[in-house]
Amino acid sequence: MGGADLLAAASRIAPYVVRTPLLRGPVTAAHGTGLLLKAEHLQLGGSFKMRGAANAVLALAAERVVTGSSGNHGIALARIARTLGIPLTVVLAAGAMPSKAAAIRALGAETVQVGGGVAEREERARALAAEQGAVLVPSSDHPLVVAGQGTVGLELLAAAPDTETVYVPTGGGGLLAGLCLAAADHPVRVVGVEPALTPRYARSLAAGHPVRLPPCATVADGLRGQSPGTVPYPIIRDRVDELIAVGDAEILAATALLHRLGVDAEPSGAVALAGALRAGRRERAVAIVSGGNTPARLHTLHHSHTSASASASANVHI
Repeated sequence: MGGADLLAAASRIAPYVVRTPLLRGPVTAAHGTGLLLKAEHLQLGGSFKMRGAANAVLALAAERVVTGSSGNHGIALARIARTLGIPLTVVLAAGAMPSKAAAIRALGAETVQVGGGVAEREERARALAAEQGAVLVPSSDHPLVVAGQGTVGLELLAAAPDTETVYVPTGGGGLLAGLCLAAADHPVRVVGVEPALTPRYARSLAAGHPVRLPPCATVADGLRGQSPGTVPYPIIRDRVDELIAVGDAEILAATALLHRLGVDAEPSGAVALAGALRAGRRERAVAIVSGGNTPARLHTLHHSHTSASASASANVHI
């Protein structure tokens, strides 16, 4: 994989995504005014996940899709599947947010919930895809998904080429791997930020091979992956400059800080900022605000789509 895959993804998904802005970040004693925010919470579907989801579905010309998701990837896939008229089944782990599951269903997809964590979720998704003859589109562990997420990096570095460090929230690793590809020939430092309760990439890189951690209940619900993806791991291993772990208290403090700035991020979307604040480097930096699917936003999404579906159904019977 390389830059050509990212450029192809950018062209392919252009009609289905928006180019998100860089916003001024908080002014801190450590960073001064040098911290910017890549506003992926403003992306269609509420997160960067729309990029990888759209790239995979379009490139594979999928006619039926199955995925495992913590929520945002499922929401993104449900949105693109509804646009294209494709049946979608989303498998959710035991700890998935009910509001995200409801939003997925409101967009017309079917949800299946399993006991256990992300590993059990992915196993069920693979089995369902085989049963249904469907295309499996993982949330991060697929070359087309990684390429789609890498378009965040293309936009970021085009808009702010003098960026010294990019802080990237890290769960399954699709976004971090995409940023590593986008920055392959660029001097920017790429720093992955993981919840301290599930530092699967830091542990894996220290061990020299992928390791699997037990399920966890971090407030960053979108970053609960238990092990690195087969596709993202070598890309991250070969290019990432640093991995930082942040605790739940730091994540919630960063979320509150973003809200005071008018940035409606969910906790998973604030993890990169928490990492930048922990690092405390005076530099030209960008923290990726990866998602904004807060309970309030999801409530609005659920009711708007439910009302639209009810109206359409009523019109059919008139």
